[in-house]
Amino acid sequence: MLRRLLRVVLALVAIAFLGYGLATNWDETTTALAAMSPWAVFGSFVAVLIGQFCMLLAWREILSGLGTRVPVRIAGRIMFVGQLGKYIPGAVWAYAAMMDLGRDHGSPPRRTFATISLGLVINLGVAISIAAATLGTLEAVRQAWYFVLLVPVIIVCLHPRVLTWGLNLALRIARREPLESVLPGRTVVVAVAWTVLGWLVYGLHIWLVAGRPELYVLATGAYAFAWATGILTVVVPAGVGVREGALVLVLGPVVGTPTALAVAIVSRLAFTLADAVAAGISFVLGRQRPSSAVAYADQNGSGSTALTPDRNLSGSPEA
Repeated sequence: MLRRLLRVVLALVAIAFLGYGLATNWDETTTALAAMSPWAVFGSFVAVLIGQFCMLLAWREILSGLGTRVPVRIAGRIMFVGQLGKYIPGAVWAYAAMMDLGRDHGSPPRRTFATISLGLVINLGVAISIAAATLGTLEAVRQAWYFVLLVPVIIVCLHPRVLTWGLNLALRIARREPLESVLPGRTVVVAVAWTVLGWLVYGLHIWLVAGRPELYVLATGAYAFAWATGILTVVVPAGVGVREGALVLVLGPVVGTPTALAVAIVSRLAFTLADAVAAGISFVLGRQRPSSAVAYADQNGSGSTALTPDRNLSGSPEA
């Protein structure tokens, strides 16, 4: 109870700082918002959706490499609907929701847990790398140089054997059975490639509303830095306030604080709306009759996480 209260308080503090900055620059920020082209704002939203689709393909590739092959629409239902839990204070809700949805579609919880964890590690590694490559000359980012130290650590951790060892250790701590096999190296490469493409598309959503055609590289790096800062601030749900503050910190000296605040607001709204739209579409497209779903169930109450397509959802043999 105390930890949950602390998370809420910290989230409110982050939002308060952002609100203070917005109030201080209210007239200029509202002017910048009003000056944005509706088409640019709409394009920003579309760019976020396309970027999310790239991230979904990376996520699905990891899940497939671990042994659960599902159509894109099913992977979308598991990932997009489940990740809505990130808006709830506490880091476990998105994990729990995605693992439960994965179970419904034939993915043992240990595989879904490993997929979520690996997807997050790859995303973080790519985001920090992009930020380091594009923002190295900015003083605000140079002060956060220690983020770059995570890149070689993540690269080493992405080696299939090291990765499998780490995931199995986490699974043992969570009292779940280990993974059945080592994740193929090709799967990691393909997942990283889709993730890089996703981040390059995410950069478009900042670039479109910033109103400066020459700032695409900076826009991509700025959002990568802001997202990494938000995700590493694990006590704040979905990085609310922290991500926007980091984005303003990077973009402010270049485009002005009011414009940076306006961009941060549009970015948050675009992602929130895209999360809802992607979850809604995936929920509808990913539905299937129980008779066509691959059933998964613990066997004999032993906690086994093996796939059991010959059993019904109660775990008893089919007649």
